[in-house]
Amino acid sequence: MVNYIEAATAPAKNTGAIRIYGEDAFAGMRKACQLTARCLDELAAIVKPGVPTDVIDRFVFEFGMDHGAYPATLNYRGYMKSSCTSINHVVCHGIPNDKPLREGDIVNIDVTYVLDGWHGDSSRMYPVGEIKRSAERLLEVTYESLMRGIAAVRPGARTGAIGEAIQTYAEGERCSVVRDFCGHGVGSLFHDSPNILHYGRVNDGPELREGMIFTIEPMINLGKPHVKVLGDGWTAVTRDRSLSAQYEHTVGVTATGCEIFTLSPGGLDRPGLPPLQG
Repeated sequence: MVNYIEAATAPAKNTGAIRIYGEDAFAGMRKACQLTARCLDELAAIVKPGVPTDVIDRFVFEFGMDHGAYPATLNYRGYMKSSCTSINHVVCHGIPNDKPLREGDIVNIDVTYVLDGWHGDSSRMYPVGEIKRSAERLLEVTYESLMRGIAAVRPGARTGAIGEAIQTYAEGERCSVVRDFCGHGVGSLFHDSPNILHYGRVNDGPELREGMIFTIEPMINLGKPHVKVLGDGWTAVTRDRSLSAQYEHTVGVTATGCEIFTLSPGGLDRPGLPPLQG
């Protein structure tokens, strides 16, 4: 049994009920998510060979502080960084450190800012210098998987339609979908109901209703889908050490489809394409 609750009257914790937000919440989410998107745009000029991921993390912290926002990951369940930086075969939750990025790496940078109580959650892939065509293709497939998942969002559809759209496309491109991690409700809470699986069948899962807000964040591997978490308790890697990629947007369900809150202002979130003009 799936319960839906008006967000304005919901308790400040994840109870398993799905929050339905109003226009004021959508306005708050636009601001928080656009700040995150602007930060990710700025990082495009910073991600280069020789740059340690700690430098990226410091920028994320300072950018947030300069704009009245706090990184949601900082001190979250013992995590001590302002972002996640996941390189090559790291699937997600890579911890920034002093090791320099290398030519040919691919890195996912995941940022969530809390602004006026709203969580703006998004991540993108960044090529480090010139990358191999296989890596470039993985980025393209992963981004297209995300956008196909988003295209399935509309009132009356089920969350499984998102997963089916992603899985069908990614596996059709001879890639695999990670099962161990998923998207999630977001808004006044960092992680909320429902879980958004990136695989499944069109009739699986809760019904989507206008006012729901959640992330879609498929992790796609060039090899097999299996992952393991390292001894630090955070870093997830592919078991076969194949490359992994992830793109993430936060979306809100509207009367006719959905609104993507975390779109790049400069069109910099689209792999292999020049920035949008205008």
